[in-house]
Amino acid sequence: MSKQRVGRLARTAARVAFAAMLLGATFLTTAAPAQAETTLRIVLRNDLATIDPVASTATFARNHGFLIYDQLYALDSKGEPQRQMVASEEVSADGRQWRFTLRDGLRFHDGNPVRAADAVASIRRWAQRDVVGRALAAAIGKMEVVDDKTFTIELARPFALVKQALARPTASALFIMPESVAQTPPTEQLTNPVGSGPFIFRRDQWRVGDRAVYARNPDYVPRAEPADGLAGGKIAGVDRIEWMSIPDPATAMGALSSGEIDFWELPPADLIPSLERMRNVRMAAIDPVGSQVWLRINQQQPPFNDPRARQALLHAINQRDVLDAAGVTAEDRVERCNAFFYCGTPLQTDAGVERMELPDLQAGRNLLRQSGYDGRPVVFLDAADLYTNHAATLVLSEAFRSIGVNVDMVTTDFATLTARRNKREPVAQGGWNLFVTVGNVLDGGDPLSSLYLASPCEGGLAGWPCDPKLEELRRAWYQEQDAAKRRALVDDIQRQAYQSLPYIPAGQFRTRAAFRTNLQGIRPTTVPVFWGITKQEN
Repeated sequence: MSKQRVGRLARTAARVAFAAMLLGATFLTTAAPAQAETTLRIVLRNDLATIDPVASTATFARNHGFLIYDQLYALDSKGEPQRQMVASEEVSADGRQWRFTLRDGLRFHDGNPVRAADAVASIRRWAQRDVVGRALAAAIGKMEVVDDKTFTIELARPFALVKQALARPTASALFIMPESVAQTPPTEQLTNPVGSGPFIFRRDQWRVGDRAVYARNPDYVPRAEPADGLAGGKIAGVDRIEWMSIPDPATAMGALSSGEIDFWELPPADLIPSLERMRNVRMAAIDPVGSQVWLRINQQQPPFNDPRARQALLHAINQRDVLDAAGVTAEDRVERCNAFFYCGTPLQTDAGVERMELPDLQAGRNLLRQSGYDGRPVVFLDAADLYTNHAATLVLSEAFRSIGVNVDMVTTDFATLTARRNKREPVAQGGWNLFVTVGNVLDGGDPLSSLYLASPCEGGLAGWPCDPKLEELRRAWYQEQDAAKRRALVDDIQRQAYQSLPYIPAGQFRTRAAFRTNLQGIRPTTVPVFWGITKQEN
C-alpha cells in the first residue's frame, strides 16, 4: 500500500455507526436448518499459514482452531465463561479444589472418544505457551485424571478466574486435542490437526495461498443451549467451508458481489461505500467493542532496551494520524484512547497519562537523546497485506523519524512477519525492533488476558518485556477474589504499564464485515466463527 493509497483511505472512508458496545446485540435472524450440500466461502483478514493454535498466536491459527476444536468453557456474549465440553464442575468453599466432568457424546474426528486425559494434556501444553495458561499453571499444585470423564485441579495458591482461564479464546487459545497430539512440545508445530469440533479440517485439500477446506462433522453433538457469543450450541449449518485467499481488495469485492465468496471479514474502508450500494450485500460489526492498534517494542535489543527510548516513541504517536491513515471515520473511532484495557469497557482508565500531553515531539526528541541513542537503524517490520497494520506502520515510521529515529521499514507479508518476530538475535543478524499488530478486547481486555501486557522477563512473547513490578500487580489482580478490589488495582497496573511500555496503544476503532444477504446467523462474536450460519439459495 503506497502513501497515496493511505491518504485515499482517509478521504474516502465509509460512514460506519459507532454503535452499541453490548456484546449481546443481535443483527440477524436466528439460524435456520441448513440446506443440503451448501458451501460457505470466506475471506478472512489473513490466510491460513500454520495450523497450530498453541505454537502460534496469529489470528489465522486461532480462526482455524475455532473451526475444528472445542473448548472446556467458552465466553458468552457478555464475556462470561459457560460450560462447553464440561458437563459439570464441583468447587470447594475456598475455591482451591475443582472437579470437572466432561459431557456425553464427545468424540474426536478420528472416532475416538474425548477423555479427561486429553483435556489434561491439552491444558498442560497450552499452559507452557499462553500468558493466561502460565498464570494458571503457576497457581496449580496438582492436576490429575480421575477417570475417562473426570479430572481435578488443586490450586496451591489463590487464582480467582479458573473458568475464565479455561475459556481462553485468543492468542494461544485453549482448545482440546487428543492426548497423543497434545504431547507435542509447544515449540513444535502440530502435524496432526485432529479436533472434536463442528468442522473437520481437510488437510489434503489445503493449499497455502489458495484455500483451506473444512467439512461438517456429522458426529458432533452440540450443546442444547442456543449459540451465545462463543458459547452454546455449535450447529454446523453448512456442509463445507472454503477459506479463500484473495489478497487484492478489489478482486475480493468483485467476488463478493458476484457470489463467488459469501463472507469478507475486513474490507478496506475506501471500498465500504461501494459495498453499501450492493443490494445483495450486508455489513455488520462482528466485534462490538472494537480493536486497538498496538505498537510492539523489542525490549531486548538496543535502543529500546532503555525505557527512555520507549517513552520517546510514546510521545511521537498521534492516534488521530494513525486512524486517519487507516481510513477510520469519526463515527467509527475513539478520538484518543489511552486505556490499555480498551475504551468503552468497565476497565477503561486514563491512569498513567493524566497530565501528559500526547503527542509531544520535543519531549520525544529529549527522551531519545537522554537514552543515548546512537542513530543505529531501527528495523520496523511491516505487514503489507494487512491494510490497517500497513497504514499505521507508514504513519508511525514518519512520526519516529521526526524525533530522530533512523527507521528501516522492512515490508513483507504477515506470515513472514510472524516468523521473523520470534527471532531474538541482534538486528544485524535478522532481528527486529518494532512491529504493529491489531488486538481485540479478547486479546487484551483485562490484566490477565492481555498477551502483550505480560512482562515475565523469561518465556514471554516476541518483544520479551521484563517488568517484575508489573507482573506482581497482574498477579495481585487475578488472585483477588473480590471484583471491586480487582477493579481498584487496574489504575496501578496501567500506571506501571505506561512506565515500562511493553506495547503502546496507538488507536481504537471498529470495522464491519461484509457478507451476502443469503447468509443468516452472523452474530457479534468478536472473532469470526462459522457455526450457526446458514446459506440460503439466491
